[in-house]
Amino acid sequence: MSAPPKSAPKPAGRAGRNTELPEHLKCYKGVWVFIEHDRGHVHQVSWELLGEARKLADKLGVQVAGVLMGGPDEQLDAFAKEAYTFGADLCYVMRDPVLKGYRNEPFTKGLTDLVNQYQPEIMLLGATTMGRDLAGSVATTLGTGLTADCTELNIDGRALAATRPTFGGSLLCTIMTLAYRPQMATIRPRVMALPRRDETRTGHIVEATLGMIETDIVTKLLDFIPDTSRSTVNLAYADIIVTAGKGMKNADNLKLIWNLARVLGAEVGATRAVTQAGWLDAERQVGQTGKTVRPKLYIAAGVSGAIQHRVGMESSDVIVAINTDPNAPIFDFAHYGIVGNAMQVLPVLTETFRAHLDKRVRKVA
Repeated sequence: MSAPPKSAPKPAGRAGRNTELPEHLKCYKGVWVFIEHDRGHVHQVSWELLGEARKLADKLGVQVAGVLMGGPDEQLDAFAKEAYTFGADLCYVMRDPVLKGYRNEPFTKGLTDLVNQYQPEIMLLGATTMGRDLAGSVATTLGTGLTADCTELNIDGRALAATRPTFGGSLLCTIMTLAYRPQMATIRPRVMALPRRDETRTGHIVEATLGMIETDIVTKLLDFIPDTSRSTVNLAYADIIVTAGKGMKNADNLKLIWNLARVLGAEVGATRAVTQAGWLDAERQVGQTGKTVRPKLYIAAGVSGAIQHRVGMESSDVIVAINTDPNAPIFDFAHYGIVGNAMQVLPVLTETFRAHLDKRVRKVA
């Protein structure tokens, strides 16, 4: 997180904070979303952020703009039309051969130039590999604040109140950039809900130029080599997840997690303690330092529910918690709680689900 000196955030109107926006910042208007795309596909986090931007903009009474940057032969116009359906009013489009394929230097210059020319008050980017790299460079170049990995966004006066975990995920803090614009934040995929498409919405494109040539750029893009050895785990978009916590006692007991997951057609998740113990791969970690998920069903076995884990899964449609401690924090936000030993409860759940699903299959047949 990169930011200029900040005051501790306080509720609007409380003594000690000047809520009046400085005169030189009143010209900054609008909420922008950087629309990330690669090889013909827009990253879904961009659509999620447009939905959130629409809510913020409606509170402020301003427009939502998408920012698209890419090569002349890329489908930027088609992406802009899709952005309108998710809440954008207009799109700033920058086309240039040097923007085909992400490189920090030209993208930073392009986005920084757009901000300086059109002066948005809020800019949101996905906390992806690309988004994190670009957001930090742009915030540093502009000399403004950046709140990273936010879990909630709101408006306080005309300030963006960005909430994120801190102190290793043990607390939540709300950060505001009061004296600088734009106010920048990155949000991880699946933290915000995907908005409903509205095919009736339209908008317009504002064309922009970059003003760089290839020889201006130190970094060269030679080729794209996909990582064929990467795990196929896709927790972020799984409909059902069964997660193991340290309460599972040892790695051998995780077979109970896998058995239930197989019956439900679910992915297997893990807490940070489980991945640090080497029981499961880091790609299966759910939480602030892992993946953020929004499944239809989340079953947490032996998970205490610390904030670090909670921020990664609390948006699940239904949360079922199994824990021997009736005072475990996870019971404060779970929809259903089972106080009991996961090693005894999981086999019963597995057989119950198996019998129920088998019955449904026979009924259909």
